[in-house]
Amino acid sequence: MSPVVLVTEELAAAALDVLAEDFEVRHVDGTDRAALTEALADADAVIIRSATRIDAPVLAAGQRLRVVARAGVGLDNVDVPAATARGVLVVNAPTSNIVSAAEQAVALLLAVARHTAAASAALKAGAWRRSAYTGVEVQGKTVGVVGLGRIGVLFAQRMAAFGVRLVAYDPYVQPARAAQLGVRLVTLEELLRESDFVSVHLPRTPETVGLIGEKELALVKPGVRIVNAARGGLVDERALAEALADGRVAGAGLDVFETEPLTESPLFTLDNVVATPHLGASTVEAQDKAGLAVARSVRLALRGEFVPDAVNVRAGGPVDEDVRPLLPLAERLGRVLTAVAGHLPERVTVEVHGAAAGHDVTVLELAVLKGLFAPVVNEPVTYVNAPHLAAERGVTVETAAVEEPGDLIRVRGGLPDGRTVSVAGRAVATLVEVDDFDLDLPLGGVLLFFRYTDRPGVVGRIGTTLGRAGVNIAAMRVSRRAAGGEALMTLTVDSSVEPDLLGRVAAEIGASRAAVVDLRTE
Repeated sequence: MSPVVLVTEELAAAALDVLAEDFEVRHVDGTDRAALTEALADADAVIIRSATRIDAPVLAAGQRLRVVARAGVGLDNVDVPAATARGVLVVNAPTSNIVSAAEQAVALLLAVARHTAAASAALKAGAWRRSAYTGVEVQGKTVGVVGLGRIGVLFAQRMAAFGVRLVAYDPYVQPARAAQLGVRLVTLEELLRESDFVSVHLPRTPETVGLIGEKELALVKPGVRIVNAARGGLVDERALAEALADGRVAGAGLDVFETEPLTESPLFTLDNVVATPHLGASTVEAQDKAGLAVARSVRLALRGEFVPDAVNVRAGGPVDEDVRPLLPLAERLGRVLTAVAGHLPERVTVEVHGAAAGHDVTVLELAVLKGLFAPVVNEPVTYVNAPHLAAERGVTVETAAVEEPGDLIRVRGGLPDGRTVSVAGRAVATLVEVDDFDLDLPLGGVLLFFRYTDRPGVVGRIGTTLGRAGVNIAAMRVSRRAAGGEALMTLTVDSSVEPDLLGRVAAEIGASRAAVVDLRTE
């Protein structure tokens, strides 16, 4: 049975085509809470836009739910903590609308500068009033950018073509980076005092709500024009309306509002306000990009792979190209560690050797934990809930980077009985080490491990016992520390090995330890 992906709002046709290749796609009206709750009962993923609210009660209805995907940037309508607590991945499309949003801010700024909306409405009403709508040029003016994130940077780059002076307020951007963009960093107060135009490009957080309020609007340069195409509530709407009415602010371009949808506001009665109904992402291109981005993320998530756009994964965000190939290897090593140890470790260290060691490799901790818990818990293990499973069971994990030749990962586990177990592998998915025994076997298929005392005839006994059970050996490696000492035999076989067969083989050779790990089930 194919996984079910529930789509609650309009989604680009190209995105639906991508989903239909692997999943059963169903549709429901996301604004109908009862219908949404019922439809989620057997859904593996849900894709929403801005009208559907995914909160704790809705999440509770999705017993199979693994992914909530927002085809857009904002996540105001998703209870991310509640999703995380349930192990549900939350993804969005953080770069899908950045060009459209930046262009919308530019459009609003120009419309406010030239009274475009009011003049158009007057002309359509039969009034030819050229003198009433004298505007101002943008060239030579100072434009203040509040927030130099991705959209703020795009906005600044576009405004630079108009021949303006650019200043910006962003406490998280270094002056050198701003200088590269041709922008001078200033305080918020300096920006408000100097700017002829102010454009806001910040996320909505407890710290940014009301950032530009009555106090800040008292500081502005007389005749300033303010644009907000970011998030509603960043500019105090009541204070802005008063500043517009008394002339301190000459105009405003607004695409977002504190409460949406909004059809009545004192701001809408003013001719010097250009207002649009949250159209920042409303372009064909942005919708296509958002839909395709979340469709790809859903596909990755339902395959159990790492999703770069996950917002509730501890190591969410871009993964370096030197690190990405190591994710499957790290997960498999976690599975092998659990198998050969025969017990969950209390402490795990992930050693990363080679080129990847110079990058942020913390995501490999998640991959190892995902593999570590997969054989021992009943619920699906994901990049979201793996850290929670570790915390619940008292398992700690850390990463150590070793910058030396050879792309290798070594995972060490400290067990409750004081033992330390280690496994290591290379990026080409090769198992090269278990507890300092040298190996060289493909890290895939069904692997068998036997610890025993080295002596003649063991290989033949194992081969005979497995052969009688119809299990074919594809590859074998015996490693020992000294003749007659402890040895480790590792085999790759072509079919499943049940616990009773593993036990018979172990008894046949007097193995001190035996383990099987099936890497085909990932």
